[in-house]
Parts: sequence; structure tokens; C-alpha cells
Amino acid sequence: MRHTLDAITMTQAQIKTVQCLSPVGLHQMAYKEWGDAANPNVLVCVHGLTRVSDDFDALAKALANDYRVICPDVVGRGRSDHLRDPQFYQVPQYVSDMVTLIARLDVVSVNWFGTSMGGVIGMGLASLPGNPVHKLLLNDIGPSIDAEALARIGEYVGQKVQFGTFDEAWQYVRAISLSFGTHSDEQWRKLASDVMRQNAEGKWTFVYDPGLALPFKAATSQSAQLDEQRLWAAYDAIRCPTLVVRGADSDLLSRETATAMSQRGPKAKVVEIAGVGHAPTFLSETQIAIAKDFFLA
Repeated sequence: MRHTLDAITMTQAQIKTVQCLSPVGLHQMAYKEWGDAANPNVLVCVHGLTRVSDDFDALAKALANDYRVICPDVVGRGRSDHLRDPQFYQVPQYVSDMVTLIARLDVVSVNWFGTSMGGVIGMGLASLPGNPVHKLLLNDIGPSIDAEALARIGEYVGQKVQFGTFDEAWQYVRAISLSFGTHSDEQWRKLASDVMRQNAEGKWTFVYDPGLALPFKAATSQSAQLDEQRLWAAYDAIRCPTLVVRGADSDLLSRETATAMSQRGPKAKVVEIAGVGHAPTFLSETQIAIAKDFFLA
């Protein structure tokens, strides 16, 4: 599987875009591409709700000799456009955009690494008849999502916070992301710099569309129950090899749900990471090794 390009090429990403369609018009989705563009072995890595493609820099560098690694900014985040109507910040739109992206890549199949929301998108795609997903890694996400954890995330999504200095900004990102587990100050600064930018007034703000909060605010207990039923139906339809990685302290993916995922649908293998909640960042060598073992087996 290993492809041979010079080391500099393998450890640098190209920023590209693909044009996608929503019910209210066209939008550009940006993505980072690592490795050999001629490599037919493709790994698509999709981030969580308010995160970005840069989250996968360390993982992509580690796998770029073996895979063409594609890391999109889901619409409304990072370098991608915002949707004209925020009501479409939902999984069907995201799955549609990924189908367009994979068509652009011109490959028969892909492997999928999905963190949180990226895993939900992966489940949606991998459940479809004739889908291109060869292997699926779900990073701290499953069909049953804890309501209190969603409420915790919903408290900060969409808030128009801004900071006068980057030091204040990265300290805030660390405060709301303590469940990621232990990281160095340098890693926290990287996690913050990936999702924050200075605006015209020189203030540091998040790079995602505040309209992402709209589906959260529109959700009801009935719609949440229906969403969970749909997710379990999607999960049960998956047929590819599946690995579930769970933060042992996760408040989003319960141990009970992870166990159920090992017994139904694709009967996923489950790996727990001690000392981490939602969600493992795959910045450390030990976490990256979990992904490498799965995708290179």
C-alpha cells in the first residue's frame, strides 16, 4: 500500500475546494489533501460539531505514506462557505456534500474516520446501499446520544464570544474542551488556533457559523427520539468493518451504547481510552496507533 513521494510532500497539505449543492443554492466546501493524489487508498477524516479539518494534521501526517488523506471543513466551519439558510445544517446535507467530495476524488471506495458529528455523517453514508465506505472508525459517537451531553455542547454553540488576546482565546477553548483529556499548552494552543481567527476589529472569534445553533434550538424531545431511531436503523444497516473508539469518561457515548454497537449492526470492535471524555483528539502517538492498526490491518 505504501506510496513513495518525498518526505516534504507527504507532510504538507494542499487546500482545495469542491462545489456542493443545498436546497437554497451552491456553496464551496474546503478540504485538506495529504499524501499522493494518485494513491487509490483514500482515508476521509471528518471533524466534530464546531471543529475543523486541521484537527487531523497529526493523524494525516502519520498516515500520508499509506493513504491519500482527505480532511474536509464541513460546511459552516473553517475555510468552507456558510449556508444561506442555517436550517440545513443537518446530517442529510452533510452526507450529500460528502458524496460530492468523494465523486471529486474519483475513487471506488474510501475509509472513514469520523469524530462525533463526523461519525454521525459516516454512519449515514455507510448505511446507504451501494455506499463507498470500506472501513469505518467512529470516534466517541454512536446512535444513542446522551441528552445532558448535548445540552452541555449546546450551551456554547452559537454564542458570539470574542477575546482581546489569543492567550484569552486558547484558555477559553481549553476550559470548554477539558473532556478532550490531558494536553500540553502547545497542543491546546494548536486546538484553539485551528478554530479561532482575528476579525476586522482585532478580536479573536470562532470560525464557525453561529447559525449552527439553529437545529439545536429547534430540537424537541420527540424529534430527538425520532433521530435516535433513525440513527440505530442506519447503524444496523452498516456492513463494513467498524471500530468504535470511546473515551472512558465520555458523557456523549455511554458504555452501554458502545456495548450494544458491538452486538448489532456491523458488530463493531470497541476500544476505550482511559482518562479521556468526549472526544479523543488523536494527537498522541498512542491514540494515532489505534487508527493505524485499524486502517492498515
